[in-house]
Amino acid sequence: MRAAVIRSYGGPEVLRTESVPEPVAGPGQVLIDVTLAGLNYADLHCREGSYGCHPLPAVLGADVVGRRRADGRRVAALLRSGGGYAEVACAELVFTVEVPDGVSDEQALALLEQGATAYGALTLLGRIRPGERVAVTAAAGGVGHLAVQLARELGAGRVLGVASTETKRAFVRSLGADAVFDPADPRLAELLGEAGGVDLFVDSVGGGVLRSGLAALAPFGRLLSVGARGGPEESFSVAELAEGSVGVLGFWLQHVLDDRALFADVAARLFALAERRRLVARIDRVVPLAGVAAAHRAMGARETMGKVLVDVRA
Repeated sequence: MRAAVIRSYGGPEVLRTESVPEPVAGPGQVLIDVTLAGLNYADLHCREGSYGCHPLPAVLGADVVGRRRADGRRVAALLRSGGGYAEVACAELVFTVEVPDGVSDEQALALLEQGATAYGALTLLGRIRPGERVAVTAAAGGVGHLAVQLARELGAGRVLGVASTETKRAFVRSLGADAVFDPADPRLAELLGEAGGVDLFVDSVGGGVLRSGLAALAPFGRLLSVGARGGPEESFSVAELAEGSVGVLGFWLQHVLDDRALFADVAARLFALAERRRLVARIDRVVPLAGVAAAHRAMGARETMGKVLVDVRA
């Protein structure tokens, strides 16, 4: 089969299309004839050798959609050990869900990992309540643009976005955000904190923006991290949290995946919203297998909005 392979860690140029043996399914695993694979920021870190590294040589890619070879059913799967940038992927059955007829391959794949992250963060840990004020950073990104829509769907009274360019801010406004701000604005905390402050601040950037988020929280507000790609980790003292009666939380999707019933329920809820067009993932681009390196460059340069997909058949 064809696959995008890395044989050393480094820049996008280490991704090469090669012919490699198909994977072999073991107990509790299934083979999937892949239609589309997804790009994620974790793939960039793994390619660089900085986080979540797989043994070399490696095929990256943490999510796929296609046909389950055993029965031909259309499925989407999360691959915790990579292997998505290939014509055939091996997935754990427990991390695989069937895709309803009313949901396209593109939407299913764009919703599964990023959508489950956004939904899990908002509901399981953020415990969003109707009427609350929610702010989302990287709001044009794969997780962020779904979190904006889901916050509105889940009854948020006011939804604020944070995005780095005017093009991205216009996109976030088109999703229904009440206001969108520049993360580089020195008044960010003040702007977010207007009209009583933020009840739930959902962040996937990290670094200094967390300080703005903390300062913008209303009493009993929650700062929720779903990732950190914007700089060094911030630390918060118990005293400053107590002074504001606020909390800092962290979310990792793996804990949803570890509970099969919960994962299946979250996926079903996302797909139901997609079938009713209440939740629509933006597809930034679909690239051929040979275009994965260029897509990594674009994602690393923060040029993408929404989900980037790989058509492994092209």
